[in-house]
Amino acid sequence: MARPASPQLTDAEQRIITVLWERGEASVREVTDALSAEHGLAYTTVLTTIRIMTDKGYVGFRKSGRAHIYSALLSRDGARAQALGSLVRSLFGGSAQSLAQHLVREEKLTLDDIDALRAAVLQGEVRDRPVTDDEDGEGQS
Repeated sequence: MARPASPQLTDAEQRIITVLWERGEASVREVTDALSAEHGLAYTTVLTTIRIMTDKGYVGFRKSGRAHIYSALLSRDGARAQALGSLVRSLFGGSAQSLAQHLVREEKLTLDDIDALRAAVLQGEVRDRPVTDDEDGEGQS
């Protein structure tokens, strides 16, 4: 039985999509070359992972001759929303307030950090509803 798709980017997918975000689009060879020095990934590994990401809707492609040129369909903000939503649901009981309180206590926020949060609240950037399971965080890149 196949393992269910992860609701958020895996570490390998994160590395690949970061290359696509930085470049806009790239072939499998270009992604492999960009990652080979630090991660030593084989072409076939990158190809398999990109195909999985395409199936998940995180990456799209266009044909250029015989090559496929890939680009991110999932934006950075969309990836953040997916990862953070999953974290809030799994570790904080769906409570963004619990996460915020944890960050204030454990991450030793500076006064500048707290001022930035306060400004975001005053500007209406903070949502007035909890994170739900049906939020997929997908967006344009």
